Amino acid sequence: MWTALALSPVVLALWIALDGSPAVLPVLSVVLPFGVIRRRPLGALGVLLAETVLVHLVPLPGFQSGILVLQIAAADLAIGCLAAARGLRVSLGVGIVTLAVHLTVAAVFGLWPSALHAVLVALVLIVAWLTGNTIRLRRRYRQARQAQAEAQVVQAERLRIARELHDMVAHSIGVIAIQAGMGSRVIHTQPAEASEALRAIEAAGRDTLAGLRRMIGALRRSDGEPVAAQHGLGDLDDLVARSLGAGVSVDVQWRGERRPLPPDIDLSAFRIIQEAVTNVVRHAGTDRCEVVLDQRDEELLIEVTDNGRGGAPSAGYGLRGMRERVALLRGEFTAEPRPEGGFRVTARIPIPAGVR
Repeated sequence: MWTALALSPVVLALWIALDGSPAVLPVLSVVLPFGVIRRRPLGALGVLLAETVLVHLVPLPGFQSGILVLQIAAADLAIGCLAAARGLRVSLGVGIVTLAVHLTVAAVFGLWPSALHAVLVALVLIVAWLTGNTIRLRRRYRQARQAQAEAQVVQAERLRIARELHDMVAHSIGVIAIQAGMGSRVIHTQPAEASEALRAIEAAGRDTLAGLRRMIGALRRSDGEPVAAQHGLGDLDDLVARSLGAGVSVDVQWRGERRPLPPDIDLSAFRIIQEAVTNVVRHAGTDRCEVVLDQRDEELLIEVTDNGRGGAPSAGYGLRGMRERVALLRGEFTAEPRPEGGFRVTARIPIPAGVR
């Protein structure tokens, strides 16, 4: 690479020493820097400008004008590559210097008969610089878009992990807290009830620990393979049993034709019901709630209602996580008090046509 730049002025000096013969040598001196223009535009341009001055210091009538045209064309290409690779300040400053050198050489040696030639040279250089600068700006835009996309992927994954952790842990911790409170109240008067509460606490703790291990194992995988969902609507019976142990009876009603769902919809549906039931256990102050699942041709409707305290929905992570899950599946989500009392959570999740 650097050899080509070093040989270029040597070839030109040899041509001058031979008094302009053979004519292929000046062309070769201009062509040699072409090999490094893309990778080292500033070095190639410096050699070309030095040759522009050198070739006109020795009077060889009939050659200077043609050589200058070749040198200008090569220099314009170097300016375009420089504008594409370097910052605005460097490329613009070097472009001005290049134009000044060309115009000065042409004026001093009287190579152009009119000012029109100078205007054309300036326009061509400006076009070369604008082209290179446009390439640079487009490259920076693509890089910014790529960085933004990567950041969005990372953020989406962080939100997914946060939702999974919250939905998985919150329900178990709610059950554990209620069972622990109940057990502490009856441990001296009703040992059998306290023992049952301790068993429920142990089961909830083991289930949470197993879920955390599965999640950590999935996060530590490096093979790039997707990890199958560990929960789905098939786990509703276990959820109902745990909620009953926490003092809330869950009545699950299935409507429509039950068909296999995509893993993401199956997992999200279960997590939405789990979180809604957890909120009933922790906040509603009631001993029962109703879950309705209606699998239609084009959507899955989920509705969880209770007759508890009602009130305005909180701004906690649970409702936010449910809303995010439904939004990612292009569905609709509402959570609001019921006019007759209690609270209602509704989610409509579209089912892809290929699995209906």
